[in-house]
Amino acid sequence: MQLRLDFHERQPIYLQIVEQVKNMIASGVLKPGDQLPTVREVAADLRINFNTTARAYRLLHEEGVISTQQGRGTYVLEAPPAAESKRLKRDRLQAMVEGLLEEAKRFGFTPEEVNKVWQDVFHRGTRE
Repeated sequence: MQLRLDFHERQPIYLQIVEQVKNMIASGVLKPGDQLPTVREVAADLRINFNTTARAYRLLHEEGVISTQQGRGTYVLEAPPAAESKRLKRDRLQAMVEGLLEEAKRFGFTPEEVNKVWQDVFHRGTRE
C-alpha cells in the first residue's frame, strides 16, 4: 500500500491517509479481503506518529471501510451495495473538487478562470 503524504497540505495527515485508502478501494487497488499493513508499519514507513496512523485506521473502521481483528490484522471489508458505493464515489469527487476550489481561491483565481481551465482539461481528457 503506497501512501503519499503532503506535509504542507492544510488537510491533516490522518485525513490524508483516510482519503487515500478510500481512493485505493474505490479504484480497485485495494479489494475486499486485502490485508492492510499494521498501524506500526504504516507509521514507521511514513515516519509519522503512531497515534496519527491509529486515528486514521479508527476512522476507517468506524466508517465500515476496514475491520481490525485483534491478533489477525486489518482487512478491507466487502464492497458496499451499489447505491452506497455510488454515494461514496460521489463524496470522494466532491471532496476533491472542494479541495481544488479552496486552493484556487487561495491563489486568487476567479470562478470564470477555474471553469475555463476545468472545461479545457475535461474536454482534452475525453479526446485522448
